[in-house]
Amino acid sequence: MTENPAVPMDPAERRRLTRRNILKASAAAGAAIGAAGLPVLTTSTPAIGTRGLHAEELIPERRRGIILYSVRDRISAAPDDSGVPYGFERVLARIAELGYKEVEFAGYTQHTSILGRQITPAEIRKILDDNGLVANGTHTSINPTTFTQQLDISETLGMKHIGTGSDPTNSNYKADWDAAADVWNELGRQARKRGMKLYTHNHDAAYSFLLDEGPLDADGRPTRSSGMRRLEYFFGKADPKYVFFELDIYWAYVARFKHQKFVDKRGVERTDLFDPILNVASRGDRFPLFHAKDGNRDSALANGYEMTPLGEGDINFQQFFETIGDADYRHANWEQDTAPGGAANPGQSLDFAAISYQNMSELTVYKRGH
Repeated sequence: MTENPAVPMDPAERRRLTRRNILKASAAAGAAIGAAGLPVLTTSTPAIGTRGLHAEELIPERRRGIILYSVRDRISAAPDDSGVPYGFERVLARIAELGYKEVEFAGYTQHTSILGRQITPAEIRKILDDNGLVANGTHTSINPTTFTQQLDISETLGMKHIGTGSDPTNSNYKADWDAAADVWNELGRQARKRGMKLYTHNHDAAYSFLLDEGPLDADGRPTRSSGMRRLEYFFGKADPKYVFFELDIYWAYVARFKHQKFVDKRGVERTDLFDPILNVASRGDRFPLFHAKDGNRDSALANGYEMTPLGEGDINFQQFFETIGDADYRHANWEQDTAPGGAANPGQSLDFAAISYQNMSELTVYKRGH
């Protein structure tokens, strides 16, 4: 079929021309890609000499993980005749078959009809061990009253990290982040004594601006901002020995799209672009965990992105992981909140897990020497 460059490309067709597909495109497809307004890659002249170069996996095999929230529909499913794995034993076995080596938990329960009762953490640990999987973290509730119990579960599962999918506080104000830091520093000390790192996970709001300057409201709280972002303030208050972070890469790029402007103490609107890569690179080992979550750019959406399987969207994971470095320290967990396909497509989340693992495994870095 011949493309007419005068006719705008259908949005669905444009989305199919992802970075991954562009890299696979033949030379004959160059004209169509150019007509779509996308960059055409040329390879006639190497950018660098190849002498002494060798290829390495950008994300080492042993560090490729998945958070089970992505396949929560099949973890929680009752036995059915769909042929799709259900419950911890079958789903974790499938995840291992796909190639994943690490698992981040998002709850420890399955449908009680599978065993006639709820599964125990010790039973889940045996399933992990039987499949050569390692638990690298969890999203659980972090609060002083239940923290010892959560540490016990994490220890049983063999975790080195314990965390939550929620912010330490949802507040706009420094005083609440100060109070949260006091709690997290103490809980972090407890975690360290058990051989674990306590971490928190961001959504986009974590990188919105604090209200910390300007006129006060009726409750005596500031109404304007110095330009400091919430979690960046928390970085300085949380003890780096005890409190760590998991960057959700997708939500970090949503924050870059959404949280660009603030009003300073003089009432002047200012612009500041958030940079996810520099946010991590400037803080070294405070980020042991990542959610490798992809999305297609779409400025018509409130978040500026629509979630996709890893490698099928527009987020440049090659640039991200290559720039932040220290691959042996970083744990990359694939996540897609929208992966479950419901009753109409019960196998979708595991299909997306397969696509995402393959694309994660193909990320490559080129180095000199040995």
